[in-house]
Amino acid sequence: MRNKSVVTEAKQIELAIELIELGSRLQVLESETGLSRERLLKLYKEVAGVSPSKGMLPFSADWFLSWQPNIHASLFVEIHRYLLAHTGIRGIEAVVKSYRLYLEHVQANDLKPVLSLTRAWTLVRFLGQLLQTVPCTHCGGLFVVHRLELNKNYVCGLCRPPSRAGKGRSASSARLAAAA
Repeated sequence: MRNKSVVTEAKQIELAIELIELGSRLQVLESETGLSRERLLKLYKEVAGVSPSKGMLPFSADWFLSWQPNIHASLFVEIHRYLLAHTGIRGIEAVVKSYRLYLEHVQANDLKPVLSLTRAWTLVRFLGQLLQTVPCTHCGGLFVVHRLELNKNYVCGLCRPPSRAGKGRSASSARLAAAA
């Protein structure tokens, strides 16, 4: 029989609630807490008022490389790295705090967040394996790229935006970059 700590379980429930309130998918909750799937389902319904989304987690690293998501992903990665370097937080706590700072920055500049918590969590897992950051040769900012591609003369989407950039909803990313 396993000894269960009430305090440990309470901390896991508190983490799960925080993740649910930030819009996390059930698979992230299962991965980051020691709570059973049944318990997480009940908790999700109680906190969010709806059943969790069904389906697979986003798993393509390519999503982070398209123009607008790349700008937001690069911003999030730098926030995350800063927190890792200057605080004692690690793991899911670092992802949550980084995501909250990302949301504050985006909302302070009247933009809509492009990254969900689940995508931010996935991005952190992809870094070093599938993705890395490299400096733009024009502005010097660090941007997310495929790890195995040649990126010696990389120019970011801000310095060389695609022809469709600035048309419609994606114009908000240009405002985000200017604010950053």
